[in-house]
Amino acid sequence: MKILVVCMAHDYGIPARGFSYEYINFYQTLLQMGHDVTLFDFMAETTALGKVGMQQKLVGLVKQLQPALAFFTLYTDQFDEATIEGLKAHTKTLCFFHDDTWRVEFTQHWAKKFDYFTTPDVYGEFKYKKLGLDSAIYFPFGCNSTVFKNLPLEKKYDVSFIGAWHPYREWILNKLRKAGYIVEVAGFGWPNGGVHCDDMVRIFNESKINLNLSNSTSWDARYLFSSVRALANSIRSPKNIEQIKARHFEISSCGAFQLSYYIEGLERHYEIGEEIGIYVDSHDLIQKVRFYLEHEGLREKIANKAYQRSLLQHGFEHRFNHVFSRMGLV
Repeated sequence: MKILVVCMAHDYGIPARGFSYEYINFYQTLLQMGHDVTLFDFMAETTALGKVGMQQKLVGLVKQLQPALAFFTLYTDQFDEATIEGLKAHTKTLCFFHDDTWRVEFTQHWAKKFDYFTTPDVYGEFKYKKLGLDSAIYFPFGCNSTVFKNLPLEKKYDVSFIGAWHPYREWILNKLRKAGYIVEVAGFGWPNGGVHCDDMVRIFNESKINLNLSNSTSWDARYLFSSVRALANSIRSPKNIEQIKARHFEISSCGAFQLSYYIEGLERHYEIGEEIGIYVDSHDLIQKVRFYLEHEGLREKIANKAYQRSLLQHGFEHRFNHVFSRMGLV
């Protein structure tokens, strides 16, 4: 199938940050599936041509290629509404929304402009239908198993965390450190800085326990009273609802053990206690880290079960085949 992928090739459009999530997981997966895929990097084209020139080039490319599908991942308002709606005369349009649980107004506005759109919210299809939007397709995050893979590496770290800095994450990691645990931390905003995808995969594989920490609003009183910044962030943050994240699938796709916060719907993807470890608060996290470090056989059994589940069900090729079927493209 001929597909035009309209996304940023680099993370937040910055080449120094490495390839974007969309490039690694969407564009590369569609190529691996054997589709005829063309990438349109709207951020790079905007830098070169300006917003108007970028959109003119996009329209011209769609008319030239006549793809069966134009697949978008929006960042902010890089496009004019008329441009998106005008493409429907030449192709089917689909938009992937990463964070519609908290970018509510943005998603609801732009969803109307596409033939179809996706939601990672387990109840998203029902919510959008109530709003008169019948073209939502449940599309949780997943993994590109040719990138996020099990490697025969020695376990160098007892505990690791990879993700952007957030005050709640810093607070909960400090709790672990005070309990005597050394945590390997990487990501934008931390002293070690961000890591590219290959290094992230390596760290997952080299860690006995990979933490998956929330960056949504926390109303834990211990955290709120820990600093003025903590209270201010909880009041101001738009991320007031948890969601299943890409990291849930990426860690498990590496055959690595994961200890995560709980989010409703997670049990649809991994069996809790059998395929993924869960903590409920900072105290429970410390207890769970201690327990799983002391029980290597159980830890490896859980990680292997999650790995097998990921290969069978959570690769993006499965996600795309479901979406294409719903759209009548298969």
